[in-house]
Amino acid sequence: MLTRRLTIRVRLTLSYAGLVTGAGGVLITLVYLYMRFVPSYHLMPIPDVEDVRAVSASPEAGVVAPDGGIAITSAEDFLRNLLMASLGALVLLAAAGAGVGWIVAGRIIAPLAVINAAATRAATGALDHRVDLDGPRDEIRDLSDTFDRMLASLERSFDAHRRFAANASHELRTPLATTKTMIDVTLADPAASAGQLRALAERVREVNRASIDTVEALLDLADADTGTSAREPISLAGMAGACAGELAAEAASGAVTLGMPTGEAVAAGDPVLVRHAVSNLLRNAVRHNRPGGRVTVRLSAGDGIARITVANTGEPIGAEAIATMTEPFSRGRGRSLTRGDGHGLGLAIVSAVADAHDGTLTLRADPDGGLTAELALPAASGES
Repeated sequence: MLTRRLTIRVRLTLSYAGLVTGAGGVLITLVYLYMRFVPSYHLMPIPDVEDVRAVSASPEAGVVAPDGGIAITSAEDFLRNLLMASLGALVLLAAAGAGVGWIVAGRIIAPLAVINAAATRAATGALDHRVDLDGPRDEIRDLSDTFDRMLASLERSFDAHRRFAANASHELRTPLATTKTMIDVTLADPAASAGQLRALAERVREVNRASIDTVEALLDLADADTGTSAREPISLAGMAGACAGELAAEAASGAVTLGMPTGEAVAAGDPVLVRHAVSNLLRNAVRHNRPGGRVTVRLSAGDGIARITVANTGEPIGAEAIATMTEPFSRGRGRSLTRGDGHGLGLAIVSAVADAHDGTLTLRADPDGGLTAELALPAASGES
């Protein structure tokens, strides 16, 4: 259809002009019908033109000839002239309506050009641009804000995937090289026994397990970095209790006393991400502890904030270490290439989950040793 090939501005202009023309046409029709059928006309005959010219210079005669005017000799002449004048006015009105419509349509769709420019930039990979329209809260403003939120979500997602690829390549390079070396050494020994091959398989399995843990943690970190729109009531006490039960055997093997959560708090958030955060808080407290140490978990709520505080015992921690603990692959003493019991992503995941929920993660070094980590999340509606 022709209208599909026209721009929105042209279509709006034609719509405005058509509306004005249609309304004017209806009004002219009603006036014409009224003037034709309602009044009764009694017209005085105009003298013959020659007679009018003869007496035109004598006003006292009582007749003055029109000079260049329109002579109305009957009701039909009057109605015909009325119709012609009305149609002329309608043409002028339609032209004025089209001009005003063109200007108004241009102003209305101007924000769409800004949104289109942002979409064009996003198509080239530039996701840091925002439309950020001002003005009244209308449909176009809502579209702009929705588009900005989509760009922000895409930017977080792409950044998270890029970080995942970079972190994975960095962390998996060492275990893969280690595995290759172990296999090469064993294959280079033609007299390798079945026991040696079994020992090799066990070492490779251990390295593979650690690599799987690292990849899973990186995926958790990427999920947290992409943010979340889910907001569900979450009992932090129940979640912390479940996570503590899962870590009970690991805590017992390290002679660490893992206390059950005290208090109650209900947060609003994504249950999957919040569980990752709580689990990593407790796991970090258990693994970075000392034999005979303890882990305490306290819950509280107030001022619209739900808090879970996890404290453990351990070696004293310096301020420099505290500042880097939320960085990926930080293992207590800064960035490390050695592989211990942890993958160095626990607190980085917790921090990313906090950011995704507009919350905070606060770390404090205890004077007697150990770390206190407080995760603050928005409380569920109705919670104090």
